[in-house]
Amino acid sequence: MTSITGPVTGATTVHVALAARAYDVLIGHGLLPRAAELLGERLGLRRVAIVTDGNVAAHHLSTLAQPFEADGRLRDTIILEPGEATKNFSQLAHVCERLLAAGVERGDVVVALGGGVIGDLTGFAAAILRRGVRFVQIPTSLLAQVDSSVGGKTGINSPQGKNLIGAFHQASLVIADTGVLTTLPARELRAGYAEVAKYGLLGDAAFFAWLEVHAGEMMALQPAAIAKAVSRSIEMKARIVERDETEIGERMLLNLGHTFGHALEAFTGYSSRLLHGEGVAIGMCLAFRLSEELGLCVPQTAARVAAHLKAVGLPTRIADIAGAPPDSATLLRLMGQDKKVADGRLTFILARAIGDTFVTRDVTAARVQAFLASDLAQS
Repeated sequence: MTSITGPVTGATTVHVALAARAYDVLIGHGLLPRAAELLGERLGLRRVAIVTDGNVAAHHLSTLAQPFEADGRLRDTIILEPGEATKNFSQLAHVCERLLAAGVERGDVVVALGGGVIGDLTGFAAAILRRGVRFVQIPTSLLAQVDSSVGGKTGINSPQGKNLIGAFHQASLVIADTGVLTTLPARELRAGYAEVAKYGLLGDAAFFAWLEVHAGEMMALQPAAIAKAVSRSIEMKARIVERDETEIGERMLLNLGHTFGHALEAFTGYSSRLLHGEGVAIGMCLAFRLSEELGLCVPQTAARVAAHLKAVGLPTRIADIAGAPPDSATLLRLMGQDKKVADGRLTFILARAIGDTFVTRDVTAARVQAFLASDLAQS
């Protein structure tokens, strides 16, 4: 792994090699107070605008903004409401109009300070503003650090489904300060862990086995464990993105559990009833149970996956979601809006074993609905 401008003291650098769109992901404890310096060194920037949410702003905004305010480089700070429901057209328009009113130019940098919602919405705004301005991701949640901040997927939700409107727009730099994770609520930390476990499940059985032993240390944010987990997750994603930037093949593996999970999020109205990572956890368990039912992997594989996720406090069944459950027909309809649907056929990531997954469109809708009905009946 090489850096664009050389190593950063106290940080691990993962380079995302995408030719002219290449960038570095810096991972380390205590990077946020150095963000203005790092942006200046690497991007030669003039001015910045910061987009964040109210929760993150209370903890971290002044640390990031103060150096830019001090030298007159801060164009604007935009603070949005926290939560998945913010990823909509109305808030996208609000951010774009604020950035334009602040005079943001193509040579400036828009900084996304927050979790996946802020990163996705801000990145999409940067992609369409003046036909594309630079942006930097400073992810403050575990989920965003290991997944959504890397790879260039940006977008908003629709009532029809999650992330159906968006663009590929790579960040110019990602700064993942593992120190800020101490301010996360426990539920948000657990939700982010689902995406960490995903990397082991989809392509690295040894990493999943390591997580089974060290998850407690990681969830306690012990520095060595969190650094290894975040770095390995980002490295795996970077290598996949390099081979398939726009998700026409291998990158679909990163959606393990997401076809089910996104449908569950849509059913719950993108509300606090179900966080994204919780939906992914349930979705991954469903994907492994379906794989077993289809005879693709040996018995008890799904039980091992569910036992681990349950041990860290994640939901593993649809019945674990508060409130009345959906029926199988409703879930199937919502899954039909998944952005990976092709020729009307659902796309699934299924498993031959832990660490060995593949993309398929060969499972019929009738088979999926029967599986869901059976799973709901057992919940």
